[in-house]
Amino acid sequence: MTKAQASNAILLFRDDLRVSDHHALCAAVKAGHRLTCAFIHDPDAPYPPGGARKWWLHHALAALADKLAALGGSLVLRQGATADMLADLRDETGACDVYWSRRYTPDEVEADTNLKADLTSQGCTVHSHPGRYLLEPWQVSTKAGTPFRVFSPFWRASREQIRAAGLGDPLPVPDGIAFADDAPSESLDDLDLLPTAPNWAKGFEPLWQPGEDGAMARLDDFLDGGADGYAKGRDFPAEPHTSRLSPYLQSGNISPRQVWAAVDRAEHLGQMSGRDAEKFRAELGWRDFAAYLLFHNRDFEDTEFQPKFRDFPWRYDKDDLAAWQQGQTGYPIVDAGMRELWQTGHMHNRVRMVVASFLVKHLRLDWRAGRDWFWDTLVDGDLASNAASWQWVAGCGADAAPYFRVFNPMTQAEKFDPDGDYIRTYVPEIADLPDRHLAAPWKAPDDVLDKAGVKIGKTYPAPMVDHANARRAALDAFENLPSPDEIDG
Repeated sequence: MTKAQASNAILLFRDDLRVSDHHALCAAVKAGHRLTCAFIHDPDAPYPPGGARKWWLHHALAALADKLAALGGSLVLRQGATADMLADLRDETGACDVYWSRRYTPDEVEADTNLKADLTSQGCTVHSHPGRYLLEPWQVSTKAGTPFRVFSPFWRASREQIRAAGLGDPLPVPDGIAFADDAPSESLDDLDLLPTAPNWAKGFEPLWQPGEDGAMARLDDFLDGGADGYAKGRDFPAEPHTSRLSPYLQSGNISPRQVWAAVDRAEHLGQMSGRDAEKFRAELGWRDFAAYLLFHNRDFEDTEFQPKFRDFPWRYDKDDLAAWQQGQTGYPIVDAGMRELWQTGHMHNRVRMVVASFLVKHLRLDWRAGRDWFWDTLVDGDLASNAASWQWVAGCGADAAPYFRVFNPMTQAEKFDPDGDYIRTYVPEIADLPDRHLAAPWKAPDDVLDKAGVKIGKTYPAPMVDHANARRAALDAFENLPSPDEIDG
């Protein structure tokens, strides 16, 4: 097909903001279309992004626009209802085909199904393609054909499929991309994604490079350093053993298949041990599992997976919630995590478990309050992973931690931040305390506190709850849950 004969098509970007390993892009190019590449910011779309993700989205879109410009094209930005904006684009470009990458949350699946039906009725052909997860959610099931409810057997079945068939090599940027004539576009600033008054994200910029190039650079840095010793080192928040790839995966700046292939290469070259590589692959698997749970359980994002927890007597206390959000609980490892989140848009995974446990077990505040705060403040805010992780900690999810597991914030700090480097970074008001007192500064002798310039209750808060008492109260509440028979009956 010559360029003069080529038909126009729209490539709709959503959470796949890259040009490499992009199935929809490659299929559109292979079909010989001239492309209009578009992103529609729909304020009424399911699950609008939180504040931190909006910041990421702004910069990731700018990076994608630069990538397309280098290939000879442009990124058309529109704001409004997706169906209306697509109709306008089709009128302007004469496109009869629309390509997109699939989405998997129940509301997004429903929205895309309706959108596809609407476009089809207008004589348009819609082409949907994979690319967000290692496997599609419908590809993995029990021998009985039902969805898995526990991670370990889900991952064994997934690994068997991957070992048998492989994932295939990541797709390169296709050659010979033909672009349609430019369509009118709003400016990126018109989307109003950045915080301004105040600019609470100013600390993000030195830490992150949203976009495809930033994702590849971050992956390379991880494989060159932190990947060695990942399986053990990933639990220590002051150590560089986590990949920090989650926001890039969430926005599709990189695909999980690209990450998987890079880990395979690193293992082959001796950059990662087999143990480290397999643990990292399992973390990619957990991301798939979270999406799988939400795909097969429509209310998973908002409702306890285990019915017996649905009448749990959660407390509501706005002051306690605010103290937790602001990192003013009096427990340094918890406060360090919450402040890291606010300052960087990210939190180390081990610390995420500690702060989540503190909210739902020590304070007995509803896990959904924590979910909502993370959704708004994490640059990697992902609907499925957020819900799955909070339910896991609360003990009410699939494959959940047992309800009687209550993370002790003092022993967690002593074990995983033994030199206090992480706590000192984010809780500088107690930085001059000796290491042995950083986990529980209120227990330090008065002369030690005086020497360090720490006044409990003034320069640093006293613990808002006593760990032993809070643990006992939580266990009492959880032990009084109804049995499955009482629920079913």
